[in-house]
Amino acid sequence: MINQHLRADCENCFGLCCVALPYATSADFAFNKDGGTPCSNLRSDYRCGIHKNLREKGFRGCTVYECFGAGQKVSQLTYGGNDWRNNPASAKEMFDVFPIMQQLHEMLCYLHEALNLADARPLHQDLQIAFEDTENLTKQNPKSIMDLNVPVHRAIVNDLLLSTSELVRAKFSFKKNQKKQNKIGRGSDLIGAKLRGADLRGANLRGALLIASDLREADMRITDLIGADFRDADLSGADLTGSFFTTQAQVNSAKGDMKTKLPLSLSRPDHWRK
Repeated sequence: MINQHLRADCENCFGLCCVALPYATSADFAFNKDGGTPCSNLRSDYRCGIHKNLREKGFRGCTVYECFGAGQKVSQLTYGGNDWRNNPASAKEMFDVFPIMQQLHEMLCYLHEALNLADARPLHQDLQIAFEDTENLTKQNPKSIMDLNVPVHRAIVNDLLLSTSELVRAKFSFKKNQKKQNKIGRGSDLIGAKLRGADLRGANLRGALLIASDLREADMRITDLIGADFRDADLSGADLTGSFFTTQAQVNSAKGDMKTKLPLSLSRPDHWRK
């Protein structure tokens, strides 16, 4: 089940990701931009002037960013539809609130997914409480949001997500004893790793660095992929069916083709090979 409130709705946002966040010239961004400074591609209607050509124009980083619905929440709820251009006195505060809200909405996204995983049913009550507590935090006034101790709350949520992961992955016994796989796990450095055809079912790849790795035809069913870095990883022909805590932003940052199998909640990126 997909919760649309936890996906970006740019039509109801004041272009906050294009203003509040900083970025530096790199392979992901064509020029430097300070936080709180509007991107030169941001139009007066808060839409991106080069949205359809972001990759070609050198803004690949924009295509892999996800606010999880925080943009419209800050724009329409926290600030009641009062945009920063017409209310410059509250602009900086709005830009400071946005990244905090983004973190809270990211947690909501994972908790919502966990609540819809059948194997996590024993944790349903605790997950529901955490979801409601997090949702209530997002409805506070700007000052209260900025005063939040986000790391403390994230630790509580993360413990629940870890327990969820263990329950879901229990149906597969990841073959840790295989020589090729003995270094694969949570937070592993797998940059450029040759994992073509690897059986990664049931693996915990939370926070793993999979940048430019070869995952062609890899079996990644029932794999925990929360926070895994897939930039330029090749997922051609890979099977991610049933992988969980996987986001559209992660998929957008990778390479793939028509044979790549994704969770039903995710869409095949336009830049993937046909």
